[in-house]
Amino acid sequence: MSGNTPTREEAFELFKKYNRSESLIKHALAVEGVMRYFARKYNEDEETWGIVGLVHDLDYEQFPDQHCTKSQQILEENNWPEEYIRAVVSHGWGLCSDVKPETIMEKVLYAIDELTGLVVTTALVRPSKSVMDMKAKSVKKKWKDKRFSAGVDRSIIEKGAVMMDVEIPELITDTIMGMREVAEEIGLKGE
Repeated sequence: MSGNTPTREEAFELFKKYNRSESLIKHALAVEGVMRYFARKYNEDEETWGIVGLVHDLDYEQFPDQHCTKSQQILEENNWPEEYIRAVVSHGWGLCSDVKPETIMEKVLYAIDELTGLVVTTALVRPSKSVMDMKAKSVKKKWKDKRFSAGVDRSIIEKGAVMMDVEIPELITDTIMGMREVAEEIGLKGE
């Protein structure tokens, strides 16, 4: 593995250099939490997975029309490891990138990126405004309503689940569990 392995602190500083939006920062923290959860589940390196999740949308606020491409450039300029760069670029597969998710880390990132958005919007319409008491069936119910959180591309989540060889309810449950670990930081701890 070439490049310098970044610390979480360095990764977060780099992310905040390019992103000021509170919603994007919360999304980055949510994806990081879920990636860390899945890394433990699959006995993979939690730090690597977390950092990749944290910076996956590095270029989104400033360069939305060059999403993934600009991230690759920024990470290369910062001498990041190839494995991290490839994972970040692969989450845009079929949308803004030709890099297909191959490793389990890449597949998980691809599957959960959009799903965290659906979990957030589902949590926000609950009386508790929290992920702490949320179950997969709540998200599944909202999933069927195409007008609810219409910006979430459910087909990407479905493709990701197939790549990971998991059922959607299990993917949702694990995503909720990962988001519970960062509920405070992402404003979904409730009362």
